[in-house]
Amino acid sequence: MLKVENLRAGYGKTDILHGISFEVHAGQCVTLIGANGAGKSTALRCLTGLLPVRCGKVLFEGEEISGLPGHKIVRRGITMCPEGRQIFPEMSVLENLKMGAHIRRDSEQQVDLERMMDMFPVLRKRAMQMAGTLSGGEQEMLAIGRALMSRPKLCIFDEPSLGLAPKIVQEVGETIARIKETGTTILLVEQNARMALGLADQAYLFEAGEIVLRGTGKELMAHPEVSNAYLGH
Repeated sequence: MLKVENLRAGYGKTDILHGISFEVHAGQCVTLIGANGAGKSTALRCLTGLLPVRCGKVLFEGEEISGLPGHKIVRRGITMCPEGRQIFPEMSVLENLKMGAHIRRDSEQQVDLERMMDMFPVLRKRAMQMAGTLSGGEQEMLAIGRALMSRPKLCIFDEPSLGLAPKIVQEVGETIARIKETGTTILLVEQNARMALGLADQAYLFEAGEIVLRGTGKELMAHPEVSNAYLGH
């Protein structure tokens, strides 16, 4: 579904990504792990049209999307649930969810709204509440629901557990697993390597803008370098 080939990108005169390549197949959960500053979020910015690609290609369903603006990439079927959630705090929960479907012109948006309320019952309870008054965990559920309202083929999660209590992190992981079960393909960037690798069909370890390890989630979890640096073993 997604193929990244020899991708180079950065800010100013500095390259952050040094020719990375990876793939995401339909129905998979693929995770990118690594320390802060390793280049994971920079890669996501390239995939979603927020940062120009200096070299290499991004292909989605066989067609190059490198250089397309963000709104056209969303229309192709890629949605991102961003780091820090970035909900609209002065809008209600319901309005935030509807914003996720702003590109759609079909008649089934209400069906999907009900589906999001069923998936996240707390959002039904808080439907008319200002989103900025929700707890961190509730805001993360809202951000996930908003992303799913566009009916994405590929849903990208950027640090969904950031700043959340351990119990809520577990809930977020279970939610992502449920989303995968519906057939949505997932690309996950996550500091919590244990959660991320537990969900992953395929995983890639970033270090200093390069991919230094790749394999299944189980393979990377068992790898000494990953275990010592990211799993606390």
